[in-house]
Amino acid sequence: MAKKGKVRIITLECTEARKAGVPPSRYTTQKNTQTHPERLEKKKYNPHMRKHTLHKEVK
Repeated sequence: MAKKGKVRIITLECTEARKAGVPPSRYTTQKNTQTHPERLEKKKYNPHMRKHTLHKEVK
């Protein structure tokens, strides 16, 4: 059997939406905090802006 890691559920929020005056899109994903302790950044689709934007991990 595999050992349980320090995996937790995180929320990614759009960084460009508030500047444009539209509601920010949010995504949830999992992250292993032992192997990646830094904040996660990914390019995801924002349906309000109709394009891919940078999403950063929020507290």
